[in-house]
Amino acid sequence: MRDKQAGAPEKSSVVAIAQADSRLKAVELRRQAAEFEVLWAKTGNERQTDWLAFAAECGLSKGPIEPTQEGDGHKKVIAGFSSAGVVFNRIDVPAAAQAQAESIIRMQAESRLPLPASQMELAWRVGPATNGQMPVTMAAARTDLLRAFVQNVRGVAPARILLDCEGIVKAWETFFKGDDRLAVIVSAAAHNSQVCLVQDGRLSNAVVLDLGADDFASAPGLPAQTEATERFVQDMRSVLALFGCAKPTEMPLVVLSDGDEPMDVMVGALKSAGFNASVALPDLTHLAAASQLDAGILYEYRVPIGIGLVAIEERADDLDMFERLYTPLEKKDKKPWFYSPKLTAALAAAMLVVLAFVAYAVDMATPGAIDKRVRAALSDADMVQLRDRQNLRKAVAGERPDVLELIKFVNEAGQNGIKLDGVHFKKGQLVSVTGEAQGNEQLYKFEETLNNNKHIKDAKIQNPSLDQKTKKIKFSVTFKYKTFSEKTAKTTL
Repeated sequence: MRDKQAGAPEKSSVVAIAQADSRLKAVELRRQAAEFEVLWAKTGNERQTDWLAFAAECGLSKGPIEPTQEGDGHKKVIAGFSSAGVVFNRIDVPAAAQAQAESIIRMQAESRLPLPASQMELAWRVGPATNGQMPVTMAAARTDLLRAFVQNVRGVAPARILLDCEGIVKAWETFFKGDDRLAVIVSAAAHNSQVCLVQDGRLSNAVVLDLGADDFASAPGLPAQTEATERFVQDMRSVLALFGCAKPTEMPLVVLSDGDEPMDVMVGALKSAGFNASVALPDLTHLAAASQLDAGILYEYRVPIGIGLVAIEERADDLDMFERLYTPLEKKDKKPWFYSPKLTAALAAAMLVVLAFVAYAVDMATPGAIDKRVRAALSDADMVQLRDRQNLRKAVAGERPDVLELIKFVNEAGQNGIKLDGVHFKKGQLVSVTGEAQGNEQLYKFEETLNNNKHIKDAKIQNPSLDQKTKKIKFSVTFKYKTFSEKTAKTTL
């Protein structure tokens, strides 16, 4: 490996840039069979936030990077977004309701979001079904925060924007002897630490703690370090509870490390508190010898290296928080002659002149010609029939059920803490809603709120039962929605 210098690689590669330890860091990475080569690595100035200026320092031009002149390879830029501003949740969706999974996920998310759905962006990933349930990892972030990031990186024109915590999980799996087991990964920066829950080799949840390696760098036994270790242990207890760990002391806690003392102190504090903690040191097995990288540098650049690895794999189910907000610019390909903007503009101008002349000639030569032809082609009876048919179509459209509206009504009624699992709707039948409540009072309030909706009537709780494990009440509620639940309600065209 070398510090960033001018010169292009011979094969396809990615340039990954991410904010880590209050600095912008970048690497260029490419795959060589079963190995990966880091071509160069660069760190920006402290607290540097101008991505375009940093990209220029790395020798990257503004906009998409063109294919190299030698060979058939090319490189693309990948940007890493800090997960500090992302809220994660994990839910289970009935596997039988896969067709309605999106509506169920959005309904569950809206009941948990800290802000209205219109101010948040949502992404999710569905895991393999087990015991009739599909695990879903949801990630949400404020839209204005994501838009600000897009504006900051737009000049670099990244091909993808990935969550940095996804990169941490991938780096652990590739270069820290990670596996598919259920585990919690701790990646400590200087002033904060990312804690990631990993299941089946994929990110399942993540939080950021405001304690970092510098907090554990003081001499053992001093008040500053003692306070830090106590806070760290308490924070980890809270994190494991948030992750839903039934047996927190048995959960493997893996602290990524470059061999320095602060990470050993963190692991020692967790072990003293009874946790199953261990240190994971960099493993250079999958690193090409040409990288000339030692364990310390690999650890330092673990975040950009991780998102680079994710981009090289091009997985289809990565959590894309920017799907609505950012469209990557396509690299410039050779365009056919008619794609030329100048030629297209000239042709368009000429066509407008011709169109204006023809329209003027028709209008002057045969005023009212179109109106006369319509009246001549249709009799009065035909006109009446056409008008009646259009009115009937409008009436039928007005009587069609609005399923999204129905889901909105049910979601609003359950905002006091009801957890909804599904909504079943079919014309001519009662609507059925399933879910769980914290207690009977909450469930009865849900039923009352539904009955207070002018479009819903006869809402009734069906088959409530107490789950002995979770101590929550599982239930179903049936009700009539507008006129669609009446068996006699039929409209045909």
